[in-house]
Amino acid sequence: MNKLIENIDFLSPADTDVNENIRISLDQNTGKSRKLYIESYGCQMNFSDSEIVASILQKEGFDTTSDINEADLVFLNTCSIREKAEQTVRHRLTHINGLKKKKPELVVGVLGCMAERLKTKLLEEEKIVDLVAGPDAYRDLPQLIGQVDEGDKAVNTFLSREETYADISPVRLNSNGVSAFISIMRGCDNMCSFCVVPFTRGRERSRDPQSIVGEATDLFHRGFREVTLLGQNVDSYKWSEVENNKARLEKKEVDSIVNFANLLELVAKVSPDLRVRFSTSHPKDITDEVLYTIAKYENICDYIHLPAQSGNSRILEMMNRGYTREWYLQRVAKIREILGKDCGLSSDMITGFCSENEDEHRDTLSLMELVGYDYSYMFHYSERPGTLAAKKFKDDVPLEVKKRRLDEIIKMQSRLSLSRNLLDIGKIQKVLIEGTSKKSSDYLQGRNSANKVVVFPGENKKKGEYVHVLIESCTGGTLIGKQV
Repeated sequence: MNKLIENIDFLSPADTDVNENIRISLDQNTGKSRKLYIESYGCQMNFSDSEIVASILQKEGFDTTSDINEADLVFLNTCSIREKAEQTVRHRLTHINGLKKKKPELVVGVLGCMAERLKTKLLEEEKIVDLVAGPDAYRDLPQLIGQVDEGDKAVNTFLSREETYADISPVRLNSNGVSAFISIMRGCDNMCSFCVVPFTRGRERSRDPQSIVGEATDLFHRGFREVTLLGQNVDSYKWSEVENNKARLEKKEVDSIVNFANLLELVAKVSPDLRVRFSTSHPKDITDEVLYTIAKYENICDYIHLPAQSGNSRILEMMNRGYTREWYLQRVAKIREILGKDCGLSSDMITGFCSENEDEHRDTLSLMELVGYDYSYMFHYSERPGTLAAKKFKDDVPLEVKKRRLDEIIKMQSRLSLSRNLLDIGKIQKVLIEGTSKKSSDYLQGRNSANKVVVFPGENKKKGEYVHVLIESCTGGTLIGKQV
């Protein structure tokens, strides 16, 4: 692996899977009798869900611990988007099996998308698993744990059309005290042929805007200075006062609809010192109204994660993405027009999808170059059981070809990331400090509006503060400068 790629934390080389990112619970000692240990795998939504789980179980007599050896209850919050991610969890369960042999009373549970996909099979295949709970079953965890305590196995993988956990205040497990996630919706109605999410997380439902603004306000008062609004497709966020309130419907009051642009504005108005980010946008749904709202508020970050998945229109149609290459490029052009050339853009790319040929692969490379992504999450195609692609198409691109194409995509993104960062040299950027640099305690690090990591000498500043930094040099993954 070349040195440039090693420096880019957000790239996904062939031997690294972004969906195997792991976060573990922090220590929380309030004197409760039992300790909970959670490992979260995969997307930001899973990390956010783990904070909801910790909040529910905190009220049931559990503290959290970062030491699995101290735990009375071990949960793995899992990802199913790729086979490799599931294999990682299975290997982890093998290790936990050794702990359970020494501590038979240890309760082991699998949560999240893998739990939803495999359901009771997990209990049969992984003999040490005591509890299986899908993403919409977390309120039922106290009862499920009670069943296990009584000597039974416990499963709840019911998918809800209403559950948003809007009334639960998450326990911030992995927070730096500066940035936090806020889940604004759950599920997905986009039936992308390669994706298992609609089957593991259910249909889209949006959380009421009052609870979202309330959570953002509470975080700001507690010292947080950045929130990321989360959803599988935030652009389809829609809250209808009438649809979600039968009493109002009976009175035939006027419907009040809040869309994503409206919600962004509401959160931005909490405080000009609270930065607002969001993820993920869908190219077919992101509107000019959203872009103009970003442009209107300085504290809404100029950064959009806009997954393309492929640069070829035939492959995009097979993926059921709902747009063409031309449509995608038009959306990028509108982003550059409204938000400027410095707006950060990132993408997801899947190479080696069913029947993809070399010309179509080169279309993906050319799309990347035309857009000029700041960074990307990159994978070769991994067929998931139950998806539309698995039912309709043959996974016929050889693995060695997939890996070679992925390597070419990674090298392209490495070059693009460096060239985009070089454009920032000589510019002054507003940076929110997130803590000390990973490589030196004499340096601080944070991110600019475009979501790029900026490292600079500390000079008596502390996390949570905004500073202006003159960018003097860069690597492919980091901007380096000094305070001005």
